[in-house]
Formats: sequence, C-alpha cells, structure tokens
Amino acid sequence: MRQCSWYAGVLALLASFHLAVTAQADVRLPKFMGDHMVLQREMPVPIWGWASPGESVTVTLGDETATTTANDRGEWRVTLAARPAGGPHTLEVKAANTVKLSDILFGEVWLCSGQSNMEWTVQVSANAAEEIAAANFPQIRQVKIPRLTSPVPQNDVQGTWQVCSPKTAGSFTAVGYFMARVLNKELNVPIGLINSSWGGTRIEPWTPPVGFAGVPELKDLSDQIARRMPGSPAFHQNLKDYEAALHQWITQARLAASTGKPLPAPVAYPDDLKAFSANGEPTTLYNAMIHPLLGWPIRGVIWYQGESNSGEGMLYRAKMQALIEGWRKLWGQGDFPFYFVQIAPFQYGNTAPDVLPRLWEAQAAATAIPQTGMVVINDIATLNDIHPPNKQDVGKRLANLALKRTYGKNDIVDTGATFKSLTSRGNELVVAFDNVAGGLKSRDGKPLTHFEIISPEQGWTAADARIEGDQIILSAKGVTQPVAMRFAWHKLAEPNLINGAGLPTSAFRAGDVPKVDFSKSIEEVSKYQLIYDVDLSKLGATISYSVDESQSFKEEFDRVAYLVELQEANGTPQYVYASMDAFTKDVKLVGIPTAESKASFQRTVSKLTVRSNTSAVSEVTDSDGGNIEFWPDNYGPQNTGNVPGAANDKYDFGDSPQAPREGYGSMQIHHFKAKQTVFAVNNWKAGPNADVGIGNSSGDTLDWTFTRSASKYSHARLRVFVRPTQK
Repeated sequence: MRQCSWYAGVLALLASFHLAVTAQADVRLPKFMGDHMVLQREMPVPIWGWASPGESVTVTLGDETATTTANDRGEWRVTLAARPAGGPHTLEVKAANTVKLSDILFGEVWLCSGQSNMEWTVQVSANAAEEIAAANFPQIRQVKIPRLTSPVPQNDVQGTWQVCSPKTAGSFTAVGYFMARVLNKELNVPIGLINSSWGGTRIEPWTPPVGFAGVPELKDLSDQIARRMPGSPAFHQNLKDYEAALHQWITQARLAASTGKPLPAPVAYPDDLKAFSANGEPTTLYNAMIHPLLGWPIRGVIWYQGESNSGEGMLYRAKMQALIEGWRKLWGQGDFPFYFVQIAPFQYGNTAPDVLPRLWEAQAAATAIPQTGMVVINDIATLNDIHPPNKQDVGKRLANLALKRTYGKNDIVDTGATFKSLTSRGNELVVAFDNVAGGLKSRDGKPLTHFEIISPEQGWTAADARIEGDQIILSAKGVTQPVAMRFAWHKLAEPNLINGAGLPTSAFRAGDVPKVDFSKSIEEVSKYQLIYDVDLSKLGATISYSVDESQSFKEEFDRVAYLVELQEANGTPQYVYASMDAFTKDVKLVGIPTAESKASFQRTVSKLTVRSNTSAVSEVTDSDGGNIEFWPDNYGPQNTGNVPGAANDKYDFGDSPQAPREGYGSMQIHHFKAKQTVFAVNNWKAGPNADVGIGNSSGDTLDWTFTRSASKYSHARLRVFVRPTQK
C-alpha cells in the first residue's frame, strides 16, 4: 500500500542517515563507562562501543591488549580476562582517535533499582550531617543513571562515576551506600553502585517484554505490550489495518467533498499504535535505564519498590517474577543474586487495613524465586512518612543477605524468624518458627503484639501470645477451638516479635479461615443449580471461574440468581442474593459479561427477589422494579434506557453503554423502585482495582463506578445459579 511504502521509505531514510553519521564517527565507549568506574572482579570484562564501520579498534587495560574491527553498523566489542579486586588501572581505546579512562578499580558491582526509597539519598536520611562528614570511602563509587523513558530499547545512557567522599556521598543512594559501606569493610574490596532508580515508579516500567511473556498470570499485559511495540508482528498488523481504514476514509472524504456532502469523521488513531512512553507505562524505564547496561558484569541487584503497586496483592509476586527473570535472561549472566526490601507499614489513605499485608505476602512469596532474599523493616518504619529515614539498617540488612548468601559468610544471621508450622492444641494454636537465632523475643520487653486468631464461632480476635522455646502459643478469651491465625495483618502493624539477632518477622497467616456459606441460609437456592463460582479477588481481563458448568448444563431454566459475599479485613461478612425471571435462554450469558462471552443486557427484569444480611439493601419479593446493566463496554451516566428515577448526569441505576466494546465493563443489578444498587462488579479487567460493592456506594457514584474498591475485601465471592424449568 502507498502508506506502507511511505513508512518503509522513512525507515530507510533514517537508516541511511544513521549510517552516514556512523561513517564519520570517532571511536567512543558507552557514556556510563568513565573515569573512577568499578569493574566486577573475577568475571570476564566486556568492553564495547562504536567507531567507523570497518575501523580497527585496540583496547588496552593495564597490561592486556585486544584488537577488533567495527562491524558495518560501527559496533565493536572485546572481552578481556577476569581480574582480582584491585587497581587503579587505566583503560585506553585506540582507533582514529584515542579514548583514555583512568582510576579504574576491580571489586563488587551492584545494581540499585526501584522507586523513591532506593533513590533516596544520604543527605536526607537519618543523621545525615554525621554520615556525610564520615563518608571518606574512596573505594566506594556510584554512577547515577539519569531519569529517562523510551518506547524502544536504547543502547546507551549517560552516567558519571563519583568517588565517595564527604563532598559527594550526600547524593549517593542511601540504601546502596549503607550496604556498600558494610561490604567494603567486611570484604576489603572496592564496591561499585549503579544507581538506576526513579521515585514514584511502578514495577511494570522496569520490566522487559520477555519478562512479562514468561509469566502466565501476566498474559493480558504481555499481549498489550506486544501490540504496542514498534516492530512487532502485532504492531505491523495493526499498522496495516489502520492504513487500510485510513485509505478508505480518504476515498470516502474525497467523494463526499466532490459531491458537496459532509465529510465523514476521520479515522481515529488506534491506541495500539501509540507506543508506551510515559514513566508509568510498561517497559519504558527498562528501555532507557536498564537495557543500555545489559551485559555489564554485576554481582547482583538490590531492589526497593512496591509502594506504587501496593494495592495489587499476590499479583505483585507475578510481576516480581517477570522483572527478575526478564533481567536475568537478557543479562546473560545466570541467576545473579536479587535482594529486595519489603516495603514499610504506612497509612496509604483510605485503603483497607489488609492492603499492605497482602502485598507483604506477595513479596515474601517472591523469595521462592531462586537466588533471592528479602529484608523486613516493619520495626524501623515511620507511619506518617512513606520514606523511613533510617536507611542505615536497611542497607546493613541487605549487606548481611549478600554476605551470607553471596559471599559465604555463614556465621551471619540474615533474616528474622520465619513461619514453620501451625498445630491446634485445644483452645490454643501453636505456631513454630525457623531462624530463631538463639530464641524468640519481644524487642521492647512488652507482650507480643499483632497476633490474631479465629474460630468458626468467633471472628478475628486479638490473641494473647507467649513464647515457649521456638514456638508461640496463641489464645484469646472466649475463642474456643481456633482454626487459623495471622500476624501483623494490618497496614500500620509494627509488631515487636524479633529473633535472637534482633531481626523482625514478616506478616504471615496460617490455617484455614472458616467461611460462612450464605447459600445454605437462603431457602430457594436448594431449587437452583450452580453454574458459575468466582473469587472476586482474582478478577482480570480473563475471568477464572473456580466452577464453570455452562458447557455441561443442557436443561431449560426459568430463573437466574446471583449471590455476592464480601468481607473486609476486620469486618462482618455481608451478602446479597438476587433472583429474577430468566432474561436469556443461554446459560453462557448469565456470568460476568466479558467481551468474549458476548453477553450484553440493559433491561428490566421480572419478579426480582432480594435477600441480604445488611441494611445497605432493601429486601423485596417478586418486585417489578428490577433492572440489570450487564455489558463489557465503556459507559456514561446518561439514562438512555429511560430507567424510572435515574439521573442523566450521575452513575447510578440508569447508565448508557458506549464504545469501545471491550471497555470498562459493568455487571450491575438494581432495584430502581428503591433507587438502589443491589450489587456491582465493574471494571473487572483492573483486578484488585475493580469496582465491587453491595448496595449504593457512599461516594459520588451510586453504582460503584470508579471506586476501585475490590482490594479492600479479604473475602469476595460471586456465585451464579439457574433454576431448571419444572416439567
């Protein structure tokens, strides 16, 4: 097509321009290589760069020399022999011109990445003046990678190495510096820090496409990235489709103009052709701030991030896996160590109390990835400050992980006590621990805090906790036969349990939490058959039903029923049950109305019956005042369905589906005569940020639109039933 030819011509022009520039280029190294840099000891040393195509390049490091020739793109690379710690050395690169770098050391190189708590500098940390004045460590060096984004991988990035001194240490990453200080003292070798971090960033921008592609839970995100990646097959197909649509529009517009008719609306530029570019979008920071470093030998990575993904629960473990495995695969250096910091307790606005425990649980689960380790800091937090100033202990704990697990110093205790087992003993629960390091203790000498237990008859109750050797015995007045426990299960939890080395324990839970099955208390359910059962805490673009009988159910049915159960972390379980005459004959259309399901209903329903244990919903029997809004589309507040009493400017029980077809998504049942939402499940593609609720929302939208409420529930379940027609 003409458009494709134009596009190819532009690419050819850019390529020829690149070759013309390269043909005149001086020999040069990547901009992050410079004077004072630290090279990884005991690993082969790759040196690469650019020169004129075909030019001979000679590289000399100390007493070793290697020669190569730049390829037709002007790229060259040599690999020098591994060396022990030491220096200083001089690096010289010769071609038509000469580049010389001096004061190069060999030692241990660590990549420091993440968001603001990694970028946080020494000069704004605790005891900053004293720390800076004492920072005379010329063997510790840092290169700070500038904040940059890119829609495509870059092959170079700026960076200047600084030697640690009272003049420079204030700008070092505090976590990295305090780790380096311990390593330098214990190992007596130079330490190099590559500080590639950016405050306020999510994990997705740091992750390469290959990382997302390797994790099944992230398939939807991986597919989206593939569609928007310039050069990918999916991108080229979308470009061809757009070119065809654009060509068709041009033809129609010219015809309309020639006949004096109004021109048709222009073809919208598709989102899938808009490459990711912002610092909150997937792959952009990897492309600009990590990809240029690939292949540069490092000992390992330290990572401090999660605050910007704090509402994602166990999904964050999958994203950690994508990041770690993606970096390792592309670096080509095997499973290098990856040590990270569990984020600190903090208020996080009006989020549910268990929003952080769920993330902490996900971070702890990520330690199952080989060669990883996690630092817990719930004992050195600042609840009113998302940036705890005590970075000294954070750095020391990271250093201890490295000293024990990477450098083999087995006498070091690098973790707090960890859960081993849970057993029941009458009215008590016995929790056994590993890694007690000489004994469990209370760090403040007071009774142990933040232990809770639960029984089938009693909700979560604060437990009395006493230490017996390597075990903690839990009990609570009035709680008989407890069956489950949890520890530090609150976003503000600062528990006082430590082991003999003074290290804290991460939040965890154990046992089977009893759940009330409300279906047994609703008499008519016995006449219905379960078709779908879904855990609403596991929503996503693809709905994973734990029960799906839609293929095997072949009978006719005359009623459809929905049962929603919700429970906040420390709240009372709530349910709502709604049944109505069947609004479709196809059982495949009664579940969550995804685009794939092809379900779409905006209509009234007959004989609406509602039962609930909460005053948020009015009970009713066989009402003619019910309506449903089931669709995968976007929607607006306009009452195009003419639902009685609904507004035209407010999201309520009368809204209007709008393009695109695969949009925000609405699954709402309403009792419009009572001006009530019975329940809502909206924006399921957002997972933990979906809109889920019973009754009217207390916010500006009665139907829970834009509330991002799903993450506040510790239990969220939807079941869909149908009543077989009596013959």
